[in-house]
Amino acid sequence: MDDLTTLIAATEATLQGIAADFAPAVFASSLAAEDMVLTDLILRAKLPIGIFSLETGRLHPETLDMIERIESHYGYRVALYRPQPEAVEAYVAQNGLNAFYNSVEMRRECCRIRKVEPLGRALAGQRAWITGQRRAQSSTRAELHVQEDDPAHGMVKFNPLADWSEQDVWNYLRDHGVPYNALHDQGYPSIGCAPCTRAIEPGEDVRAGRWWWENPDSKECGLHMVDGKLIRIKSVAA
Repeated sequence: MDDLTTLIAATEATLQGIAADFAPAVFASSLAAEDMVLTDLILRAKLPIGIFSLETGRLHPETLDMIERIESHYGYRVALYRPQPEAVEAYVAQNGLNAFYNSVEMRRECCRIRKVEPLGRALAGQRAWITGQRRAQSSTRAELHVQEDDPAHGMVKFNPLADWSEQDVWNYLRDHGVPYNALHDQGYPSIGCAPCTRAIEPGEDVRAGRWWWENPDSKECGLHMVDGKLIRIKSVAA
């Protein structure tokens, strides 16, 4: 518990520093467990950090339900950014509704339309954005830093939970009575779009259920990538 107390204090300090030194800043929430930790920390401290989520049009009902649960619990309405309807319609008409199963390229194009483009709109006019990424989530995030340059969006990106373990996340949620996505109780440690996410088996990597038909090295959606590579260009000392 002492270790978690230290982590919480460090994360609170990071968030307070973002609010003070990088305004305006926003938090991009996937409405999963890690993101609920940050949601709770931001809203309990009444920090001037906006919270938004990408409503891709393919999310689980349990994920969408979190919008109402957050509003009920905190009195806060998460902003939703949706893909451009004409882009979705063109992709489906040309390739089929579930063409993302056919190749990594088709999957990333779907992610670009449904997530990356809306993210760009959500970040417009901001100085910094915050994510719930953790190093322990997968091999592709092993070199994650708390603070990084994001050349794709021309701003600073923060990962305040980079040092947190899975157990730290769940200890925090339970200790503070934080609402969480019901899919986590059904074997989904990592949650994305419904057709691209499955429950995992005991012993599998926490992100094994994301794009399960692909090689583990390709399992990023493009939100944290530049030219097909993860944005790990330069860490920034806090």
